[in-house]
Amino acid sequence: MDVGRWLQKQRQQATWTTLMDGQRERLEQLGITPLPPSSSTPRGPYGRLWGLRARGCGLAQYKARTGSVGPVSRSHIEVLPDGTQVRLGVFLSNSKSRRAKLSTDKLQALADLGLDWATA
Repeated sequence: MDVGRWLQKQRQQATWTTLMDGQRERLEQLGITPLPPSSSTPRGPYGRLWGLRARGCGLAQYKARTGSVGPVSRSHIEVLPDGTQVRLGVFLSNSKSRRAKLSTDKLQALADLGLDWATA
């Protein structure tokens, strides 16, 4: 049994709340406390995908650094101040090719960031 993996699972909010009072007390006696509740927004059915907010931050950072949202190579990865990596080039390429399927809110958010193709 991998004790580290078991310990991480016990500290997760979903697991911690299902533990019996005695189990939580024993873990707390050992100095083990639950992880703080995550403040992230629900990610939907594609858990690995980030929301438009993280990508928008990456695009805003790119625009601030380069002065435009001009052509971004598909392989470009933008590193946010917290160390998060946003695959900005892939996101923009996919969004542009699938813009007919994007909601008006998402298109408006992209247009507000300066992408001309999102306004049409």
